Amino acid sequence: MASLLLSRHDVHVLDKIKDPEFDPSTNALLDSSLPRDPQITESSIYERVIQKERLIILEMQHLELQLAGLRPKTVTEPAHEYRALLIKLDDFILEFPNYASARNNRVQALRRLYGDTMLLAGAPATLQRLIDDPDLTELKQKSKVVLEDVDKSISLLTPHTMFGAISPQAAKTLSLAYTQRAAIYHMTAKLVAGNAILVDDDRHESKWTKIDFEEAASRDFAMGGRYGNEIAKGLAVSTNPTAKLCGQMVREAMKKEYGPSFGD
Repeated sequence: MASLLLSRHDVHVLDKIKDPEFDPSTNALLDSSLPRDPQITESSIYERVIQKERLIILEMQHLELQLAGLRPKTVTEPAHEYRALLIKLDDFILEFPNYASARNNRVQALRRLYGDTMLLAGAPATLQRLIDDPDLTELKQKSKVVLEDVDKSISLLTPHTMFGAISPQAAKTLSLAYTQRAAIYHMTAKLVAGNAILVDDDRHESKWTKIDFEEAASRDFAMGGRYGNEIAKGLAVSTNPTAKLCGQMVREAMKKEYGPSFGD
């Protein structure tokens, strides 16, 4: 059988079939001359903000090293320590409400406490989750904070136009916001069939189905990839229910055309 040669155009078309949202030209335009945070453009204020943030992050890192067994344990209740860090993050965000990175850090801390199953009532415990059996009222309130923090972070950092430039630091923060929400949506999609959704009625997620969560997770992974996270970019396709179906159809069609060994 003659060897199969695909042009760059052919590859692009096949990628579009597998993933209709794929477009190799949509990577974010980075500009290191732009402010590291578009909401805090005064360099002296920004330096003061990130110094305060570093102190909180350092505490989180020390706690994680202890939990991983990489440092001697000095705390007996890690959940209590994380709650104390959350209070510091709450105060920090009250002082600088438009600093998206702090909101990202709060999302990360809340995910550590309540897990990526936080949008579901009665979901099984995970290794990530420090609180095994959270109160449902508390869980619903914290999940609301997480979703609102991600929404706010995205609105604060997203360029005004599709191809608007963004600083590398802002892109990294924006990528993390999308990727963190994608992880929560992805886990929710896996478990929603057997658990009730625990989200305020005024949020669209409260009415979503498994497919809705899968598609939203894929879109968020894609946006995380657009702003620099290569792992998220790969997950965008693998978690997309439409892409998975189309990809299977493409593989079957190619095998019929070029033989059963195509793609092996």
